[in-house]
Amino acid sequence: MKRWLFFAYGLVCYALFFATYAYMAAFVGGFGVPKTIDSPVSGTIVAALAVNFGLLALFGVQHSVMARPGFKRVWTRFVPQSIERSTYVLASCVALAVVMWAWRPIDVAVWNIEQTTLRTIAWSLFAAGWLAVPAISYLINHFDLFGMRQVWLQLVNREYTSLPFRTPLAYKFVRHPLYLGWTLAFWATPTMTVGHLLLAVVWTVYMGLAAIFEERDLVDHFGDHYAEYRRRVPMFVPRFTSAIDESSRSAIDVQAN
Repeated sequence: MKRWLFFAYGLVCYALFFATYAYMAAFVGGFGVPKTIDSPVSGTIVAALAVNFGLLALFGVQHSVMARPGFKRVWTRFVPQSIERSTYVLASCVALAVVMWAWRPIDVAVWNIEQTTLRTIAWSLFAAGWLAVPAISYLINHFDLFGMRQVWLQLVNREYTSLPFRTPLAYKFVRHPLYLGWTLAFWATPTMTVGHLLLAVVWTVYMGLAAIFEERDLVDHFGDHYAEYRRRVPMFVPRFTSAIDESSRSAIDVQAN
């Protein structure tokens, strides 16, 4: 019975992520939801900046601290290992919901693209960014990343094992394509307001810092495999010779075997 409850819990958390993600895309894009990032302003700009920065920092703390191995070792003394990741997803969704609910718009325009073709390009890049994030997660460990693999293995009474180190497709060009997708989602807009810019800047900086800490954990976990990958492949800016070199190395390994 407990295994089914854990599986149902994981499934709910998984579905909640997609609902929150879709709502957030509409919130940032400014369409289809009651309140958006650029809704009518209330209060002073200084107060809005302070509140919004605090909300973004709150999400950053939750998202980073709960992902650290040291926190997980303590956390799993109280939360079963099989639903630890699902609980992390749930907490992240709640944190994002608080950000969107308490957000104070600052609708002072930084730029506004009026030319039709350029607006279409901006919206296309916006859509590409929001579609890229889930698509990239499927390249490596989507169901593990969102906790479904863990609760499924618990359900079928199989032991959880860590996934092997892989660098498919986009990961051959940069080490953090997922963050590039997020960056495009936050920055690609035909109309950029001060409030939107605050979110884009703060979370872009946050992702850069988060990548540094994540890579320390990845080196600890994968050892020389990740250290070599980090030496060869750039963090964010693609260097296409890296992918060519890796493809050549893979072909040589196949021939040798």
